[in-house]
This record gives sequence, C-alpha cells and structure tokens, in this order.
Amino acid sequence: MEAAAAAARERKRPREGDGAPSAVVAAGEAQYVYLPIADALKAPGARVCLFAAISEIGATVRSRGTDFTLTLRIADQSRPAGISVTFFADNTALLPYVRSGGDVISLHNVVITMHGEFFVTFNKKFSSFALFEGRESTKCSPYQSSMKYHGSKHDNELLNQMRIWLTYNPPGMKDLELQLRSLKADTTFDLVCKVLHVHENNGEWIFYVWDGTDTPAAEFQAILDAEAVESSPLHLEGAPPPREVLCTMPCVGTVLRVFANRFFKEVFHLQKNIYWARFCNISCKQEFGIWKGMLSPSSRLRLLSHEDASVVDRLKIYDSRIANQVHRQPMASLLEASNVSDVEYETAGYTTLMESLTHEQVTHKFKTLVRVVAAYPCRASELRLLLTGSFCLRLTLEDPTARIHAYVHKDDGAKFFGGFLTAEALIKKMNKLLGIPEENEEGVPLIRNPPWIWFCLKSYRLDKNDPWGSRRYRVFGTEIRD
Repeated sequence: MEAAAAAARERKRPREGDGAPSAVVAAGEAQYVYLPIADALKAPGARVCLFAAISEIGATVRSRGTDFTLTLRIADQSRPAGISVTFFADNTALLPYVRSGGDVISLHNVVITMHGEFFVTFNKKFSSFALFEGRESTKCSPYQSSMKYHGSKHDNELLNQMRIWLTYNPPGMKDLELQLRSLKADTTFDLVCKVLHVHENNGEWIFYVWDGTDTPAAEFQAILDAEAVESSPLHLEGAPPPREVLCTMPCVGTVLRVFANRFFKEVFHLQKNIYWARFCNISCKQEFGIWKGMLSPSSRLRLLSHEDASVVDRLKIYDSRIANQVHRQPMASLLEASNVSDVEYETAGYTTLMESLTHEQVTHKFKTLVRVVAAYPCRASELRLLLTGSFCLRLTLEDPTARIHAYVHKDDGAKFFGGFLTAEALIKKMNKLLGIPEENEEGVPLIRNPPWIWFCLKSYRLDKNDPWGSRRYRVFGTEIRD
C-alpha cells in the first residue's frame, strides 16, 4: 500500500516539460504559488509563477521563425540584479506593452531555462501574464493581461508589497542618472532621451538625442595665440544632417550627438524618430566646446514607452519651459544678465539658432541670445583694417541648439565696435566678446568663458540657384558696449 501511494505521489509531481500547472485549487479558486526568483532558479525546466518588477524593456523583433519576440528583465527582493524573460507571440499585440520601467508583472507557468545563464521562457501555449502600475497607486487591477491569465485574491497583497519595495529600490536605476542640463565629463551615467535621428558612416553610428534641456555652456582654454580663437568647428560629425532631417528636430533644447563604433539591435526601432531610450553606461566629453556622447563596449540601449515615468517627467519639464518666453532662452543665460550689447530689435521676440536654421524662408531677420566662441580675424592690426573697410569679420556664434558663422561686413565694422577705436580699445572689446579675462593669476591656465550677448542677425543667399546651400548670416543693428 505504501509503495502504491508513493507511486501515485510521484505521478502527480511536476516534471520538466510535463505541462503541470503552478497552482492549486482551493474552494473552486486557483491559488497560485509565487516563488522568489532566487528559489525559481533552483527548479530549471519546471513551470513556476513569478511576481516581480520590470527593470529593463527590450525591443520587439521577429524571431527566426514566424513569431515575434520581446525580452524584459525582471527583479525582486531575492534577486535585485534580475533575470531576463523572453516572450513569444504570433503578433505584437499579444506581447506585453510595458508603460514604464518599474511596473510590476505577474507571470504564470513560465519555465526557467539555462543557456550559459539562467533566463525565463514564456510559452505562448500555456504561459500567461498581467501588468500592473509599479508606482504608488490605488489601482490593483492590471492594465494589460493575456487571455489565459487568471488572478487570485492574494495578488493584491503581493502587489502592494512589491510597490513598497520599489519605493526604496527602484530596479535598474543607477545612482547617477543625468539630464543633458547636468552632463559631466569623464563620468559614466545613464541618460534618458528621445532619439531623433540615427546616422551610420563607415561603421560609426551617430545618435542624435534630446530631452528638452540645454547642455552646460563650455569654458575654453585660451592659448595666448590669436589662432586659438580664430576657428572652431560648427559640427562634430563633419557635415550636418540634411535639411529635411534638421527640420524634424526641436528648436528648443540641445540635440546631443552620441557616437558608437558598434551596432545595436535597437537601431532599427530608433531610426523611426518616435522612441525614447535609456542609454546605459554612457560617458561624455567636450571637443571644441561641444558636448560629445560616447558609447563603450559595456553600454546598452533600452527602449522606453512614452508613458515611462522618466519620459513623462522630462516632457513635463519641456512643456513648462516652452510655455514661458524667458525660459525658452538658454538655461545658462538665465543666471547671467547680458549687458554687453545694444540692439535695434529691442522689443523683438527671442529666436533660437535652430529656429532660424529650420525657418521656412532662406532670408529673414531675428534677434537671438548667443556666445561668441571664435572670431576671425582677431589680431589688433587686422581689426584696425576692419574699421577702414578692408576686412570682413567672421564670428562663430553658438546657443544650446546650434553653431553658425555670422559676418560683420566691412562697412558695418565701425558701428559694431562703437566707433573708430584705437588698437588697444579694439582688443579690449574683442576680449570681452570672447570671454578672455583682463587679468589672470600667474601659473594658472587662462580660461575664457564667453558671455551671453544679444545679436540682431539677418540671413541671405549667395547663389539664387542654390539658396539653402549658399545661405549666410550677417550681423546688423548690434553695437558692443564699452
């Protein structure tokens, strides 16, 4: 009798791949037994139920067969580092659509698999899922669930416990998550941003990313040589994007160029100009005063929903910013009231350089707030010739959205500088434009920090047969104060 009973118990015990459900029935209702992830890993091949937080969201791609597949990374108290879950479905509508990183997922009858490392497999024939809001919420009902999913009365208690844990342990969030306005050089961090454009050139990928804020204004190391401030590139990537691409980009907020020397599978999604993403383990540096993002071999890309909490926060900041005319101005300029220049268009509204570059007309006039990062020529002898009408002065102007060259034509030189000045007075004004300090402590590197200056600019064309390609900018109605 004992042997028969033992044999019966053995027949009821779940075996690897035998299809046994991870639930028991009590009083006519299924009661699912949820395992901590760490315990589930001890039962490879068996069906298990998990209740965990979503720390990373992958891209939806077509599998080698006819299915679509999606990979999420989930975590709980037992395994904060998490584990990957791979979903398969006949069409994308049957896959989980996660609103935000940190949301909670309930998984029924998934299988722990191992190929080099442990991961969870969702079988479309017998597995099921439900998605819940992870942030503090009174809602305990799922915002998405698969057809075969059936919850139990104890799920709400588990959900509340998970939300409490998430309050103090947001999964996947690094201690250092920055916005473009707070970039730091030589630091590794995460960046949440919208990918506006992706460009590939000889195996190098360039991501054009934006979050609605401005990168910090750069300081320049000034070498006591005029050539140090005579030239500065307008673009890190050589040629700018085509005009049709440029016109799709926001006119307020910096578009950061992020460079990578390897392919990411998420590129195909990011090329559509609709996705936000988390760039994990990214670093930045400045080249010629322009911020440059860099992806290393350890960097990763994670697609984000428009409903992700980080995305929603950034869009709120941007909406608040563009609703106020002053807040549309460069963030760094709000702390520095510029009184360097007098302009004719005193009452005109503010226009960013990107707004001008994407203006529907080639020729137009506008008032803008910029810094002079370079000038040519800037030697005293040549500047004196400028006042006599022998030279044209080229200024390199920047704001958080773009850099351009703008010219002070030879017949406007005296007006721009405020009269026919001595060589010494000219150099003093040029130093003010470029942010070169009047005095510098001996032994300390000379640093220049160009001030924010109001300029009136007009655009014009050199060739009527190529109006956009031959467009130039000219300074007018602007005088530099003493």
